[in-house]
This record gives sequence, C-alpha cells and structure tokens, in this order.
Amino acid sequence: MNKNGYNVAVVGATGAVGVEILRVMERRKFPVANLKLLASARSVGKKLDFNGKDYAVEELNAAAFAGIDYAFFSAGATRSREFVDAAIKAGAVVVDNSSAFRMKEDVPLVVPEVNPQDLQNNKGVVANPNCCAAILAVAIWPLHKEFGIKRIVVSTYQSASGAGAQAMAELEDQVKSHVEKRKIEKKVFPHQIAFNLFSHNTKVAANGYNEEENKLIEEIRKMFHEPNLPIVPTCIRVPVLRAHSESVVIETEKPVDVEKARQVLAKSPGVKLVDNVEQNHFPMPLEATGDLDVLVGRIRKDLANDHSLALFVSGDQLLKGAAWNAVQIAEELIKAKA
Repeated sequence: MNKNGYNVAVVGATGAVGVEILRVMERRKFPVANLKLLASARSVGKKLDFNGKDYAVEELNAAAFAGIDYAFFSAGATRSREFVDAAIKAGAVVVDNSSAFRMKEDVPLVVPEVNPQDLQNNKGVVANPNCCAAILAVAIWPLHKEFGIKRIVVSTYQSASGAGAQAMAELEDQVKSHVEKRKIEKKVFPHQIAFNLFSHNTKVAANGYNEEENKLIEEIRKMFHEPNLPIVPTCIRVPVLRAHSESVVIETEKPVDVEKARQVLAKSPGVKLVDNVEQNHFPMPLEATGDLDVLVGRIRKDLANDHSLALFVSGDQLLKGAAWNAVQIAEELIKAKA
C-alpha cells in the first residue's frame, strides 16, 4: 500500500465478473492507487474504464503481480491454479472467484455476513463461494443463529449470467430468433434457454446430484462449520438474464415464528426484506439485479411442521454471488489490518 491506496490486479478483467468488480470498486470507493487489468492474449490492448480513466488490458503472466497488494481472480479454475501461487509469492492477497480452492482445508471460504472470522486464517488466498451458496448463506444464516437449522431443501432458479457474458448474449439472441421466427442456435448451453428451463448443465455425479448441487452442499457446510448439515438442492437454469432466485425450506431445532423470522431478517446485514403479502410483492430477479443486498421474502410456516419455514430469495449472481462478495472480502481484510 502507498499513501493513495492499494495496488490492485483484476484477472479476467474483460469477463462478466471482472467488469462487475471494477464497477463495485467504483461504487464502494475502494482505495485503489494503481490498477492492473489482466486477461488472455486475445484481450491485450482492450481498454476498460475505471473511475473515468481508461486502462489497457495486459497479458496474464506470473511476472504481472509484482507490487500488487490485492488480486481478484475471475478467469476460471484453470487460470487460478496456474497463477495464484505466483501472485501470492509476489506478496499479493488473492480473492479467488473460481472453484479451484474453495474446498481446500487451509483456504477460507467466506461470505462476510456469515463467517468473517475465517479470514484470519488465510495464507494468501481467500475463496469466493459458488454464486448460489453465497446468496443462500446470506438469507438463511440469520435464521440459523435464531432457530438452529437442521435440514435445508432448496431449489435454485439460475439465470444465464451464471454462465458468463456469452450465455447472457445467447439468451438474448435466442429470444430475438424466436420473435423473428428464425432457427434458434445453441452454442453455450446444451439446451435452448429462451422460453425453457432445464437441470443445471453440469455433470451428474455418482450420488445423483450434479456439480452445482454438490458445490452448494459442500460450501454451505464449510461456511456454516456444520460438516453434516443435511441439504437437498435442485439446481435449474431458467430464461432470466441476470440474478438467481431460490425457493428454500428449512427445518429447525426450535419452533419457528414467522414474525420473529421477519424481524431477524429485516435487521440482518446484506438482507433486504421484500415480503409484502397485501401487494403480493416478493423477491424477483428483476429487482435484485444491480442490488448489493439479497432480497428475502415469501416467508411462511410449513403447515405440516412447526419446526419448518419456507421462503423465497433473489440475489444478483454477478454481485453478491461474485463481484461484490469478492470486493467485500478485500474490504474486510483491509479493515482487519487497520
């Protein structure tokens, strides 16, 4: 750090999450002294705006991290495995958005509203959770503290943004093709995404759950420090451009009280209560888009179980599910040094 702030690198700067990291740092007035944008060779020379100034994208290589204080990685697990060690050796603290380090025992997996204390144990790298895990964690952690969650059933409604900028473009292109009665092309997703929905496009493992569902199980357990917490996820792709939603049922140790749950959520950091029964107005991805908070509502008791609560959640996958959580982790690390 110098007197003007920190030297920051963004790896994968031209991708959907990389661009959002820049926008979030602007919104948060993150103390950036010098900024380095890194990406693959094909993006070199491309210019991106940050705080009114154009920065040219440089090629990602091991030497690029000299003098960097914080490095945000959003270029996929392969690139993270290849270059994170170089960044750490150069003295940077890495916040990694990929799946490369999330389940490594010595790497903290952090949502700051849930387990900021785990940041104390970092050895140069902190993992950012899967988008759905981050959004879910913010919504149910306050309820876990109040009622004690003993089982979670969650169905996700995951937008195209979760698969990156090309997937978002594919949804838009398919909608246009449908309207113009042209043949619908599939390049990013294995199935048509426009006017359709399908099981998350990751490989199904031997336990019957796909990769996304297994990530959700493992990551919530790790962040909550509940290694045996039963979780039953079903992850679905839906034709929404941006922001993920989740239908959640929790079973609890204590009897649940709907009004108490609302009160707890209303004052919880990172949560925005959207629970207007009279207007039938509950969380929606359109309203979650661009919001740093996670929208939580549709809160109601399980009519067959006094120890069970249902709710609906929407959160911006590119923000709380990725870029904002990453910047927030860096803010917490800076705060801890102060």
